[in-house]
Amino acid sequence: MSFSSFSKDFNANMYTSVENQFITKYLPQAEGDAVRVYLYGLYLCSCKQEFDAHSAAALLKIPYERLLEIFGFWEDCDLIRILSREPLFVEYLPVNAAIGRPKSIRPEKYAQFNKELYKLLQKAGKDFKPYEMQRILEFLENNPMEQQAFLLVVEYCAKKDGDRLSCAHVLNKANKLCADHKFTYEQVEQNFADFNNREKELSQLFALLGIYKKPQESDYLYLDRWAQRGVEWGAVLACAKTLKKGTLSTLDSLVDELCEKDAKTRTAAAEYLALREELTSIVFKVARKLGVKVQNPRPYCEEYAEKWLERGYDGESLFLLAALGLKLGYGFEELNALIEKLYREGVVDGAGVSAYCASQDKQLRMLQKIQSVCGVVRKTQTVLDMLSAWQSWNFSDAMIMEAAKRSANASAPVPYMNKLLSEWKRLNVFEVSDIPERNAAPSSQKEYRSEAAIAADSRSERENYYARLHAKAVASAERVRKTLERDEEYACADAAVRTGEIALAKAEFYEPQNIPSIRSALEQAQKTRAAALLRLNLREEDLLPKYTCIKCSDTGYLPDGKLCDCYKKA
Repeated sequence: MSFSSFSKDFNANMYTSVENQFITKYLPQAEGDAVRVYLYGLYLCSCKQEFDAHSAAALLKIPYERLLEIFGFWEDCDLIRILSREPLFVEYLPVNAAIGRPKSIRPEKYAQFNKELYKLLQKAGKDFKPYEMQRILEFLENNPMEQQAFLLVVEYCAKKDGDRLSCAHVLNKANKLCADHKFTYEQVEQNFADFNNREKELSQLFALLGIYKKPQESDYLYLDRWAQRGVEWGAVLACAKTLKKGTLSTLDSLVDELCEKDAKTRTAAAEYLALREELTSIVFKVARKLGVKVQNPRPYCEEYAEKWLERGYDGESLFLLAALGLKLGYGFEELNALIEKLYREGVVDGAGVSAYCASQDKQLRMLQKIQSVCGVVRKTQTVLDMLSAWQSWNFSDAMIMEAAKRSANASAPVPYMNKLLSEWKRLNVFEVSDIPERNAAPSSQKEYRSEAAIAADSRSERENYYARLHAKAVASAERVRKTLERDEEYACADAAVRTGEIALAKAEFYEPQNIPSIRSALEQAQKTRAAALLRLNLREEDLLPKYTCIKCSDTGYLPDGKLCDCYKKA
């Protein structure tokens, strides 16, 4: 024993802890005397003074034999262990470790309950086995749920499951209700009323999403999650109507978008979803115009389309610019840079964009004429801007074409044209007939050519070499492609592969549940195409040009415009 101890006054002011599980699980089914004896014995565990069982019985005003009987009851419940009966000495056990021993159940206690339970089972066309009935009575013995509340659980499960009603499902549902502290008839009835309303809500969502199954327990977690995040039911319905097809997981992703945009009310959600649909439509249409494949439109909506609409560009204007971008080989990033440029210049409305596109188309046609004369001329915005600059110098198309003819043999035709036109502007020459003799004939070009032009001409032969080399590789691949197009099996399989790739891209965003079937069909089409290639003694690589230099594709120039190493070594 320790050298120190609590005083009597200190002990009198201390607390006796009672585990919550004893209050919820054992107290409701125990008689008053049993509870008094358990609590007083629990109190005595922390007392230092000597106190025997006879004194406790006298203090509690119950016979000693009754005290022994009560402690025997608690021992059956595995809450105490009787170490000695004379003198009585008991040891208290943790409540959370108690599993309880099988106890005899008084039949008269559940006579009326059994009658009503059999009526419900007969109505449902079910018959529980004796051991299942025993499990139900043991549940009622060990849990504080009212008998009428349990019968309500059976009635609910019978309506929900029909001829698939099982004792396991009934007990599982009853245990969940007890875990939520739903013990009385009124509490259980209110819970089922709420549950039925939520079931109607899920059925409504299933109908909108094209889901043909009964709601599962896990499905209700989505309703709880949306409610906890403050999303109105009208907003959730608006999302389901927008998707039209999908799963609750897909719907949950769209609801997450609403939360990110703080559009949790029905009105705000409707506005956001309408804008989202418009942006998505614009992204896909622009992508088709550009010849670009888009799988998930959301990043493009947020980075490009939303900004374009905010700046006043309408759908038709964007589609015109995208069609122009296709001719220039643009992607979304280059198209966005073009729109940024037009915005800075104040070209926003439909008429302005239409006029700009018309002028650019005219410039492209002019560029084609120049290409027909000069050969390789890159189709870039810089070249188009130079054409606009020449026209702003008051040069006619005839004068520009004359400059092109005189630059045909130059290795860099456009810079050479710019030199000629700038010199003619300085000499105030704007008609072909007025061009000085020294500029009119190729033989006299040496008299006015700069050192840069002479150096450029020295590379002309190499550029012609690259042009022939590139054309040869492309022509070889084109011959293979035409051979394959004449093979019916390959042509059908190739078309199926292209269609499958597009369908897979759409399904990844709109119909993820269809991805496995689409991917399977795509893989089969790819196998068929590979078999056709093998039959023709060809490979996939034969469809691509076989360039001598992979880095520059036999052009002499890298993608960033710099000279390739093979050009420098030539």
